[in-house]
Amino acid sequence: MTNLPVLDLAIIAIYLLAMVGVGVYFSFKNKNSEQFTTGSGTIPGWAIGLSLYATFLSSNTFLGVPGKAFGGNWNAFVFSISMPFAAIIAAKLFVPFYRKTQEVSAYTHLEHRFGLWARTYAVCCFILTQLARMGSIFFGIALSLQALTGYDMQSIMLVVGVCIVIYTVLGGIEAVIWTEVVQAVLLTVGALSVLFIIIAKMPGGVGEIIEVGMANSKFSLGSFKPDFSTSTFWVILLYGFFINLNNFGIDQNYVQRYHTAKTEKQAAKSLWVCVAMYVPVSLLFFIIGSCLFAYYHAHPEFLDVVRNQAAAERYPNANATELASIAQNLKANEFGDKVMPHFMVKEVPTGLVGLIISAIMSAAMSTISSGMNASATVFSIDIYKRYFKPDMAEKSFTRLLYIATAIFGIGGMAVGISLIGTKSVLDVWWELSGIFAGGMLGLFLLGMLSRQTKNHSAMLATAIGVLVILWMSLSGKLTGDYAYLKSPFDSNMIIVIGTLSIFLAGIIITKIKKKFNASSTT
Repeated sequence: MTNLPVLDLAIIAIYLLAMVGVGVYFSFKNKNSEQFTTGSGTIPGWAIGLSLYATFLSSNTFLGVPGKAFGGNWNAFVFSISMPFAAIIAAKLFVPFYRKTQEVSAYTHLEHRFGLWARTYAVCCFILTQLARMGSIFFGIALSLQALTGYDMQSIMLVVGVCIVIYTVLGGIEAVIWTEVVQAVLLTVGALSVLFIIIAKMPGGVGEIIEVGMANSKFSLGSFKPDFSTSTFWVILLYGFFINLNNFGIDQNYVQRYHTAKTEKQAAKSLWVCVAMYVPVSLLFFIIGSCLFAYYHAHPEFLDVVRNQAAAERYPNANATELASIAQNLKANEFGDKVMPHFMVKEVPTGLVGLIISAIMSAAMSTISSGMNASATVFSIDIYKRYFKPDMAEKSFTRLLYIATAIFGIGGMAVGISLIGTKSVLDVWWELSGIFAGGMLGLFLLGMLSRQTKNHSAMLATAIGVLVILWMSLSGKLTGDYAYLKSPFDSNMIIVIGTLSIFLAGIIITKIKKKFNASSTT
């Protein structure tokens, strides 16, 4: 598709202008830093919950999850199943804790607990991870919309990025949350529209989809064997629990929302609204992937273009005859991520294409705007104000928040643009950010649950945990005489074992020091 029909372009333009309009509207309410970062604690729990849900669902989810289900099964859906368990702990432990401290930054209390090093470590990990995440989402949305619209990736990033920067800078957290409420509705309607279109085009309807899916094990949640070396049900359940606990418990994107609620009860309610929306809608995306598999199982000839494109990308130096042979032998998981955009280009009618593209954009914009606001908040509070100007005037601090928000938005855009054509850089970036961010949850849990653990014990435990995470992340590259040193665990277990390593090491070191101190005094 070299260009979109005028109707679709008009729908996209109206959506973008509406998002900017929300930012302009809330700009008149932003008179101080409290309004910018927490909305003065006046936002209802249901709206916060929808914004959390929209933040969870990035454009990578909108397009990537159907591709994963198309090429495999529903194993990754176990991640969503784990979410309620993490929400229970977050609602009982983290929400009351943050509401009681009244500290907007999730990381300020780490300095009170363990010292400045812990606070700075967590903030640097968070900011690095957010830049990586924003950049990857900018890259993903541009890659997807390029296939749908024909426009170049850089132009797409600039247009979307400028709109996000404008409404996030002008409107602060209130603009972020209320635009995400709209985006949550839009992306859900967009996903449902795709599902209904696929079902309507299936010769045998829902019955044929179920029959093809059952015959090809498309609805499997993975093996239930107690095996932690592969992506079994239990591995993904543990991975999902720790990732979701990390999100709900220590991620500034979520912690900051707890302070925007009127009461602690409303803040806890927002978690359950998020869970109630995310779990069924994430299932919806897996259903879409299975439906796409059934649709193209009935019409395999429609996939020739996708197969040829995937083969050309995988083997750029192959001739036409070789590519034709390679394309026909590609497995579903080798081109699954291209199927959803292809279906939209070929099968979705005019008007609905604009709506669905807006939904994909909204999924990206909600995650990026949250990252911008949260990154600016922790940078301003935990870095600039802590190290450079602790006695900043309110007006200067508010101005700093505006500037930092814009800089992080531009930074995320720059990362996305730099990733064009260099997917390996994206993989390395995520790997490195995962290594450093993996130790944050263990440190937080140690500080909250082990009151006897002090500064040096926490520092040593964190160092041990980071070494474990480094070993698990990089040991796959070991070969020859060092192959025996490889981690026997699936890569999804990195955050699980890394978190437990820090937490348990901290407790053990504390007990050893306590015994040593007791024996030395007798």
